[in-house]
Amino acid sequence: QVVLVESGGGLVQAGGSLRLSCAVSGLTFSSYATAWFRQAPGKEREFVAAISRTGANTNYADSVKGRFTISRDNAKNTMYLQMNSLKPEDTAVYYCAARFYVMTRVASEYDYWGQGSQVTVSS
Repeated sequence: QVVLVESGGGLVQAGGSLRLSCAVSGLTFSSYATAWFRQAPGKEREFVAAISRTGANTNYADSVKGRFTISRDNAKNTMYLQMNSLKPEDTAVYYCAARFYVMTRVASEYDYWGQGSQVTVSS
C-alpha cells in the first residue's frame, strides 16, 4: 500500500517561513519523481514545484520561484518544501504527489497523492 503523509503546515504571518515534509512508503522512492501542488478555496489545484528522482532537477511555478525550495532525501523516503517570504496568497492546502520516473507539472499525471496539509498565511 502506497502512503504519502504531509506534515509541517500551520499558521504563519506574512514574511514568515514554513517547511513541509512528505513521508512516502510502499514504493521504491528513488524510482519516483515527486511534486508539491496546492489548492486554495474555490480554486483549481495548481502546480507548485517538482523534483526528479535523484533530486538533480527541479521545476517551480513562477509564483514561488526564488521563495520556495523543493528537496528530497532518498535515504529517508522523504520530500521537503522550504517556504520563505510567505504571502497571504500562498494560503492553501498543500499536497505532495509521486509519479513513476519522470517529473511533470500536470496534476493528472501523478500516480499517488497525500491527504494534504493546510498552510495559512496571515497579513
